Amino acid sequence: MPATRSARQRKASVEAGALAEVRIDVGSDDSYVYKISCNHCEVARPGTGTRAWSTRRSGEDNGYMAAMDRWIFHLESQHPDADAPCLNYLAEARARLQERRDVRD
Repeated sequence: MPATRSARQRKASVEAGALAEVRIDVGSDDSYVYKISCNHCEVARPGTGTRAWSTRRSGEDNGYMAAMDRWIFHLESQHPDADAPCLNYLAEARARLQERRDVRD
């Protein structure tokens, strides 16, 4: 039996750590859409001020991994002293990024 959306959200929240706010929505194609927001970082929003830094990835290719990889890179670059379980997967995230770059080139 597949995990429920709320169970997936709880797991992702634990993995992402204390700086993250994780939300899982359902996309128009009934796939899960993962959104991870940073509680500390803000980015400019043209014409309307700022918003929290976030990554949003749909589930067509494993949105959980894509969103979590981007979050890992954000933590590494912007919050090097942060402690989050997902940082244990930094090497794997780098490998997946290099793989995507190799396919693109």
